[in-house]
Parts: sequence; structure tokens; C-alpha cells
Amino acid sequence: MEKFKTVISTVVPLPISDVDTDQIIPARFLKATTRDGFGDNLFRDWRYNVDGTPKSDFVLNQDTYSGEILVAGKNFGSGSSREHAAWAIYDYGFKVVVSSFFADIFKNNSLNNGLLPVQVSEEFLQSIFDKVETDPSVKLKVELEPQTISIEGTGESEHFEIGEYKKTCLLNGYDDIDYILNNKDKILEYEKNSIQF
Repeated sequence: MEKFKTVISTVVPLPISDVDTDQIIPARFLKATTRDGFGDNLFRDWRYNVDGTPKSDFVLNQDTYSGEILVAGKNFGSGSSREHAAWAIYDYGFKVVVSSFFADIFKNNSLNNGLLPVQVSEEFLQSIFDKVETDPSVKLKVELEPQTISIEGTGESEHFEIGEYKKTCLLNGYDDIDYILNNKDKILEYEKNSIQF
């Protein structure tokens, strides 16, 4: 995985609550065994008509909004536990998803795949939506080290929670295996000093 660095970006607003994983990536697209290409079908049924033409009223098809941060309504990622939902969002180009609540399995799948889920208060989320509606060029700044998210130019900021283990993995670009291998010497030393026959 890539190391997570500070992200400063305009946002794509999706002010819809209860977005489930089947809406994020429909089940008919889960046949692939690698992570590549899932971004093409992110929000497929919302983005495209049956004949494959783009729906002009859907946010991903509008030139007004772009960026590496997806800002979604409350209860994002509910439904089935498909890891492909996180793959699709990341493959599309998002590095951060902001919501006031995430389904636990989606949140863990995101963290395991280099996508940072930032949970904020409902008030702060609404403030983001309001600012972006007024000015689509507004940027958010997401800093993992101090665990803060800020609306650039307004002074509005919040702290977000993340487990220390996953924070370390994201900052270093580790998956679970990389983390273990990076601590191989410590593990061997511990075993040498702890095992008694």
C-alpha cells in the first residue's frame, strides 16, 4: 500500500444516508479476483443508465465536483461485508471518505486497503456539505498524524479517532503482513527470551 500522507483536496459530496455496499459496488461486478478496475463500476447503478450512458444528475458525472475526498451521509457502507466496496472507492481515486457514521466492517475493510474513513460529528458533516454547496472549490485538509480534519479557510476543524495499529499501518504503507515482517526481529527476540524448555 502507499504511505498515507496529508490530503488537501476538493471534495465530492454525496449527501445520502444509509448507502450500502451493493450501491457502492453492485454484486454483479464482484467476479474479478484482483483489486484493479473496480472504480469503473463505483456507484454503477447511480452513475449509468441501463444502456450505459452516464446519468448527468449524478455527482460523479458532473464537472463541478472532483477530488480525493468523498463526503457521504450518515451510515455509509452498511449491508454486506464485501471488501470490493473499499476497493472500488480507492480504485476510483479517493483517499479519504468522510461520514458521521460508518458500518464497522466497511470501516475495517477501508483501513485494510489504504482508504481512510474519517468519522465526524453530524454538525461538522453538515457544515462541509453547506460550504461545498456554496463553493465547490472549498478544500478539506486531512492529517493522519494529529488525526484532524479541517475546512480550509474557515478555521473549522475536528479531531477523528483511529486505532493506533491501523494508524501505524497507514502512515507506513503496511498491510497486516508487512507490519509483522517489519517487526520480525522484535518477534524473534521476544520468542528467544520468552520460551523456556
